[in-house]
Amino acid sequence: MDYKNHFDFMKNRNKFFGASIAILLIGLIVLVAFGLNYGVDFKAGTSLDINAGQTVTREKVDQTFESIGLKPSVVSISGNNDHISARYDTILSEADVKKINTGMKAAFGDKVSQEVNTVSPDIARELGFKAMIAVAIASVAICIYVSIRFEWRFAIAAIIAILHDAFVVIAVFAICRFEVNLPFVAAVLTTIGYSINDKIVIFDRVRENLRFTRLKTSEDLSNMLNNSIWQTMARNINTVVVVLVAALCLFIFGSESIKLFALAKIIGLTSGAYSSICIASPLYYLLKNKSLGSKTRAAAVKE
Repeated sequence: MDYKNHFDFMKNRNKFFGASIAILLIGLIVLVAFGLNYGVDFKAGTSLDINAGQTVTREKVDQTFESIGLKPSVVSISGNNDHISARYDTILSEADVKKINTGMKAAFGDKVSQEVNTVSPDIARELGFKAMIAVAIASVAICIYVSIRFEWRFAIAAIIAILHDAFVVIAVFAICRFEVNLPFVAAVLTTIGYSINDKIVIFDRVRENLRFTRLKTSEDLSNMLNNSIWQTMARNINTVVVVLVAALCLFIFGSESIKLFALAKIIGLTSGAYSSICIASPLYYLLKNKSLGSKTRAAAVKE
């Protein structure tokens, strides 16, 4: 089937490249200027997740912490206004944790419960280092896999697009100042996995179509890639939508501890679907088109 009447992704590739570069540049500027908003997993300190057992107000919560004498650096209220998250940049002692628990029960009743997470400076540094190593190993392994299964042009296009997806998630979290913790790292790694799956589906079809297509001009290459994208469009959309529905359910109905994980997944899945079509395939077009130009020049010289 000829898909000439459908949207031409190759023709509009510069628009896609421009949009991605703009987002990534803004994210990079924010990262350099302000860094990421590290959570307790990567920053030494103590965080408290307190279930008040009733609806609370920000004013009442602030007054309670002031009366206790241990005011956190960051306080947020979520859920049905019954969940209090408090972040301390210092490590609280057991006596301080008990003091907070006693003060909260005095203010909001005996149904108050709290969860405590404490990270020492050494553990925070170790977790940060291991997180970077994990992302690097995953990226290299995927690059090797694609190089073996396909040709090097596919591998280069895929790895650039995968890094694009990972950095889009990081950029959005940096710009919006969302908290970065271990579930965020897990979301980035799973984003890489889902992202390469979308690209493999399209590249498999491209490789199959290459066997039956004689590429003489840039237009032949462009038509072949556009046809490959549209032939796999339904499958890619169905796969992404199913996972997006699950991620949205986690974000809407899940507990506070996994909401940011679900949000990172939503961003990563959306970026992965976009980059598979609008970044990876056009990048392959640019790389392959150079080889076509070289062959054309070589044939002209022989003649």
